[in-house]
Amino acid sequence: MAWRTGQKAVRWFGAVVVCAIAGLLLVAPPAFSAGTWSTTGSLATARAVPTATLLLNGKVLVAGGIDMGLNALASAELYDPATGTWSATGSLKTPREFDTATLLPSGKVLIVGGTDSKGNPLASAELFDPATGTWTPTGSLNTARGDHTATLLPSGKVLVAGGGNANIGVLTSAELYDPATGTWTPTGSLTTGRFLHTATLLPGGKVLVTGGLPTDRASLASSELFDPTTGTWSATGSMNTPRVFDTATLLPSGKVLVAGGFNSNGGVGLDSAELFDPATGMWTQTGSLNGVRNLHAATLLRNGTVLVAGGVDQTGINVLASAELFSSPADLAAVLVADSSGKGPGKALVNKARRIQTAANAGQTATACAGINGYLGLVKAQTEKKLTAAQANQLTTQATDLADTLGC
Repeated sequence: MAWRTGQKAVRWFGAVVVCAIAGLLLVAPPAFSAGTWSTTGSLATARAVPTATLLLNGKVLVAGGIDMGLNALASAELYDPATGTWSATGSLKTPREFDTATLLPSGKVLIVGGTDSKGNPLASAELFDPATGTWTPTGSLNTARGDHTATLLPSGKVLVAGGGNANIGVLTSAELYDPATGTWTPTGSLTTGRFLHTATLLPGGKVLVTGGLPTDRASLASSELFDPTTGTWSATGSMNTPRVFDTATLLPSGKVLVAGGFNSNGGVGLDSAELFDPATGMWTQTGSLNGVRNLHAATLLRNGTVLVAGGVDQTGINVLASAELFSSPADLAAVLVADSSGKGPGKALVNKARRIQTAANAGQTATACAGINGYLGLVKAQTEKKLTAAQANQLTTQATDLADTLGC
């Protein structure tokens, strides 16, 4: 991979690198698809290894990363899903790359560690306040690290695990951040030292850690689960493709989407994507990205789609400003069910949404499309009666997005 090779080589660790209600056509809908990708507005600044965080207002904060000149960035910008456009916001106190970002229950965003433009690992952390667009320092890590993962736990604390350090190489250590005190404390260690891996909080409370690089620099396909209640780790199913520099996103369906990345074993960038099912511990392939993308950022939007932005292309050199969206019927249907709960005429809306979800999950496209027609008719009939205009617009948008994904 040409990215940084012979230059900084990933530096100190030497790794390889809207909405009208309308009738929907039910004639010969296309075959069911597990998931598809479409383009959206490009970042104002091309950046690799940025962070991406969905804010409580529905916008996405993308911050830091690295530019084509291998300089760590302090700039940040906001993505508006309603318009598909980006706008500037306040800059980080410290330029960072290979750091992590976590949305806290308060609505603020915690940025942790990473490396500076010289590749030095950082222990510092800072908080972004969406209300003011400004950043403030908070407590520092006990161990400086980059390429780690950070996961918000049900307790409200943040688990930071693994990563790398200039002095001791790949880390197995982990620590917890307490937003109430702004301090860090050590916790159990990984069974396999990893960096450039992903970590995802699952619905049951466990954390899925997958991929990345161990000490031998060969991309991993293996995965393991962390149990916050016991502080212990256990193995689970392996990915179909070893990968590093990829992203992992928990979907509304409960599955985890892993997208793109780089396979150092074969020396190739990846456009493939796969899904992890916590119920079975198994991985399955899904739709591929529009092109090779690694060192990018990804986050789940409110409507159930996944925004992927920035990164590096198939050359391993060019830093990307482009962005794209992943959509799947299973996830849009899950959001439709959630949005329908407690709204409108009793349980009628949520019952219709559940029937649509069942059909979509079973690949019964025609049945799902017919259900969406009936759902939209009920929404229209109840608008300004048992549904406010705002509620009707939200539900209509979600249902029509699902119809578009199904190809109704």
